[in-house]
Amino acid sequence: MAQYRNPQSEASLKSLNMLCVRLVFCLYAEDAGVFERNQFHDYLKRYDAAAARGRILQLFKVLDQKNEERDPYLEAELAAFPYVNGGLFEHEDIEIPHFTEAIIELLTVDASEKFNWSEISPTIFGAVFESTLNPQTRRSGGMHYTSIENIHKVIDPLFLDALRDEFEQIKNYKAPNATLKKSLSIKRRMLKIFQTKLSTLTFLDPACGSGNFLTETFISLRRLENMVLEELLRGQIIMGVLEETVESVVKVNISQFYGIEINDFAVAVAKAALWIAESQMLIETETIFNQDLDFLPLKTNAYIHEGNALRMDWESVVPKNKLNYIMGNPPFVGYKLQNEEQKKDLRPLYGSTKNIDYVAGWFYLAANFMQNTTIKSAFVATNSISQGEQVESVWKNLQEQFNIHVDFAHRTFRWDSESNSKAHVHCVIIGFSSTAQQKRKLLYSSNRLQIVKNINFYLLEAPQVFITKRNKPICQCEPMLYGSEPREGGYLILNEEERLQLLNETPEANMFIKRFVSADDFINNKLRYCLWLQETDLPIARRSQIIKERLLKCQAFREKSKQKQAYTAAATPYLFASPRQPKTDYLLIPVVSSENRRYIPIGYMSKDVILSNACFSIANASLFTFGVLMSNIHNAWMRAVCGRLEMRYRYSNTIVYNNFPWPTPTPQQKLKIEAAAKKILETRSSIFKEAKTKGIKCNLADLYAEGFMPRTLQVAHHENNRAVMEAYGFKRNITEAECVAELMKMYEALTQKGK
Repeated sequence: MAQYRNPQSEASLKSLNMLCVRLVFCLYAEDAGVFERNQFHDYLKRYDAAAARGRILQLFKVLDQKNEERDPYLEAELAAFPYVNGGLFEHEDIEIPHFTEAIIELLTVDASEKFNWSEISPTIFGAVFESTLNPQTRRSGGMHYTSIENIHKVIDPLFLDALRDEFEQIKNYKAPNATLKKSLSIKRRMLKIFQTKLSTLTFLDPACGSGNFLTETFISLRRLENMVLEELLRGQIIMGVLEETVESVVKVNISQFYGIEINDFAVAVAKAALWIAESQMLIETETIFNQDLDFLPLKTNAYIHEGNALRMDWESVVPKNKLNYIMGNPPFVGYKLQNEEQKKDLRPLYGSTKNIDYVAGWFYLAANFMQNTTIKSAFVATNSISQGEQVESVWKNLQEQFNIHVDFAHRTFRWDSESNSKAHVHCVIIGFSSTAQQKRKLLYSSNRLQIVKNINFYLLEAPQVFITKRNKPICQCEPMLYGSEPREGGYLILNEEERLQLLNETPEANMFIKRFVSADDFINNKLRYCLWLQETDLPIARRSQIIKERLLKCQAFREKSKQKQAYTAAATPYLFASPRQPKTDYLLIPVVSSENRRYIPIGYMSKDVILSNACFSIANASLFTFGVLMSNIHNAWMRAVCGRLEMRYRYSNTIVYNNFPWPTPTPQQKLKIEAAAKKILETRSSIFKEAKTKGIKCNLADLYAEGFMPRTLQVAHHENNRAVMEAYGFKRNITEAECVAELMKMYEALTQKGK
């Protein structure tokens, strides 16, 4: 639209943003009856493109002037527009570009004649803004937008459900042993008190974006107030009296809502969205009383503040003793993706940004802000904030400093938005406070609601424990180690073609060409190889031109590395930078695997297969160890406490394995587990052999694919699960959440024992 002298300047973009918001409000106003029908459309239609800029400037000036302040000789078409106020058309030096005929056509035909703006949802209005942002800007800022359904996953358990329940109790109230008139009088007083309560609640969204949470909360409160007004009116009609006008009855207003937002355009959109929501709800009130109401001039302010919430004093926005609820959908940026400015935002709060997502900054400031108050908070967050190392990094800190606890939570689900370019991320919702703990807590999982006594920071009904990094297992079991780390730029790794080429040149090199396996290679049965040289192999290696070239390139790669270990290893380019190959056959555990599998595929490998650092190994592992690690119980523990890469499981020896509470089986129970573990291995082998005879390629990814796991393998796993559960003393129908809760009790006992 704009033809700015410098369209990239911040001032020009800010002006364009404000212009767009003002134009949209005018389009809404004429369709919603705030202006006369087609008033804005007809005003624009009278002028050509050359005159349009000046006429728009004049109109904006008039909309900001009270009637008594206007030029008495103002032309009639401008004088007919009402005074708007509220700050939307407040005088400021905004730059307005020259218009073209195409833009006039867009505003008067496409936007005005072909679309009814009175029906627009304020949430959708915000999404219009969201979809205009550059996708890279959205990603770098961690901005993910919100559907109405998902907004209610936050605000309903935070406060709205309780308010609705309270209203229903009042609505159905009947005074015992009282006349109808007396009962209605008591009920009326209760309704008035409840309405006053609605009008005094105050809300803050400290990452409000285009105002979706605030507008939907305002609409929900006003609809609840309208239900109160309907009930009051019904009582008045029954009693034969009408006491008040509508104007004196409506109490809930947008001045109860506060927001902080770093993007200036979003600030303008959020304010306009709240004004539109206020207009729409007034129309709904009109239908109750069958009266026309004046929406203008705007009587209340939308308190949306521009700035970086992580560097602002929130009390400069709203006094904490006035605030009831903090809520929102703060930016999602993983700690590895944060830019330097975002890291600077977090450092004063946590001291370090390592293993802390950007969203954690809002949890910290909310927890701090609510101290010595009854404020309750709820935020959407990346699910990683309740998994792996981050639980201790974030929540232990907040609990110890601010004594907060979880009041309700939605476990991991996919977060959708109303914007055209939908951002799918996996999120949790955490409602928390530092007030006296409620007896009933709400835990939502897979659209199922549980009423529980406690929710820990892993979002489980389990003891409040923190699974900390541990270098050695908490129980008596074999150590689990990382595989070997090459750090060689790809010059020690060979594909099949490169292996054959090398053997053709130097056949005796076969003695130090080994199969090389990463997590992906293992699960998908891919073949790769590596040069696994010892000092005694160097004379043979020197005779190969291919190997000499590869070692020189490996050396050069390491010498350029800023990583100390790789740089040091440049002196021995024929060795892996961190060789940790087991000396015996070993059990392989992938570091990363798909979240769509019930079991992480693990298996035995020969000591001659070189394991990469994308896997863990347990040397000389017993069948008992294999059986327990393949069980539902261990996989449930893994899902609860492991980190995630996107949504994929990110296994950890220091978090998952070393903290895992092992069973103490009887000799008979141990034999059962070993037999069941052997059956799993035999079943896999049988399936692979049968597939091979049919010429079908088959791998562990196929065997453990969700919905496609062979029946014989399912049966083998069920037998193993039963054997392991018996060793723990768990009932067979235990749920996964109950299983993890029991394991956390065991973990708590083990850690207390070690103190």
